[in-house]
Amino acid sequence: MPLDEASKGTGPMSTGLGTITGGAGLPDWNPELDDVLVCRQVRQETADVKTFVFSARKPCLFRFKPGQFLTLELSIGGETIHRSYTISSSAARPYRLSITVKRVPGGPVSNWLHDTLKPGDEIRAVGPMGDFTLPETGAASTKYLFLSGGSGITPSMSMTRTLADLGEDTDIVFIHAARSPSDVIFRHELDLMARHAQRLRVAHTCEALTGEPGWPGFTGRVSLAMLQLMAPDLMERTVYVCGPSPFMAAVRSMLEGAGFDMARYNQESFNFEELGLDAQPSAPEAAPAEAAPVPEAAAPVAAATFKVAFAKTGKTIDCSADTTILDAARRSGVRLPASCARGLCGTCKSKKVSGEVTMKHAGGIRQREIDQGQILLCCSKPTSDLVIDR
Repeated sequence: MPLDEASKGTGPMSTGLGTITGGAGLPDWNPELDDVLVCRQVRQETADVKTFVFSARKPCLFRFKPGQFLTLELSIGGETIHRSYTISSSAARPYRLSITVKRVPGGPVSNWLHDTLKPGDEIRAVGPMGDFTLPETGAASTKYLFLSGGSGITPSMSMTRTLADLGEDTDIVFIHAARSPSDVIFRHELDLMARHAQRLRVAHTCEALTGEPGWPGFTGRVSLAMLQLMAPDLMERTVYVCGPSPFMAAVRSMLEGAGFDMARYNQESFNFEELGLDAQPSAPEAAPAEAAPVPEAAAPVAAATFKVAFAKTGKTIDCSADTTILDAARRSGVRLPASCARGLCGTCKSKKVSGEVTMKHAGGIRQREIDQGQILLCCSKPTSDLVIDR
């Protein structure tokens, strides 16, 4: 997503918590001008989780709100693949940024990153993007519950690191669910932060205690009773939840059942690392309820239908002019990479070989890519027959 004019230059940096000044003389990173990031460090967090630290090729500042993500453009096996990862570093440290990636069995991107990417290597990226962030005003004075499962810890970690770096005395209960103690990401850093911040309380729960029989934390899956023990004032807090889809669905259900004010509930709207693809396709829309009969004269005119051919797989589907290509493909049983389904993350970016579309995106594609024939399948509707390089 291109940076807006107000955020360019050497002025204050917006973090969603106010502004930070500094870095006089350094420009902001602008992926419209140079989208290359250089890997500077790789850190092993757990047995299957690594953090990758990046900077630009020339010194610059990264402007983002804690909780936002980057979309990487990677060349793997001769194919260009786009995957999105939440920034895990502090927005108050603008000189470098990091992503923290869990290895997914069979996942082409996470395994490539773990096995191949090393300091000095260059990748391309676009961002930052996303609205799973802290509010622009009043963030430091709000009481929070950050609740995460697995690698969904990254946005909460970025938020907590940012608040800590800014010296904000913010009331945070940070709860993380993991498979075992050895799988708790950022465990020691969180414990250290909690020792230095009087109003940061950290609690972990693990499904199994493999390798640590003296585990001091909670055991078992997150439940309402457990949340009430960890955060007795749960009903007064603003909640941010991120993790695997079943985890988020269970948390949402238990809070709704407890009468929690869901206006103060925030959930990451898509998850990048599931189903062995490093990205979770959005659920298809439910079939509409059968409509009552209407007089023939009032019946709407059916939208035109076009053929969409996928060049690499040899499959062809029908897609009406009022349906996105992604939705039509899924209804026809064609599986395509996608995450947000809102034109935001860029995961479904594809080359249009021929034909025309209408596309209303939310920043997940750059103008120069559009000029080169790229489209986002999740927000593109055909206006003619199409051939897509998929």
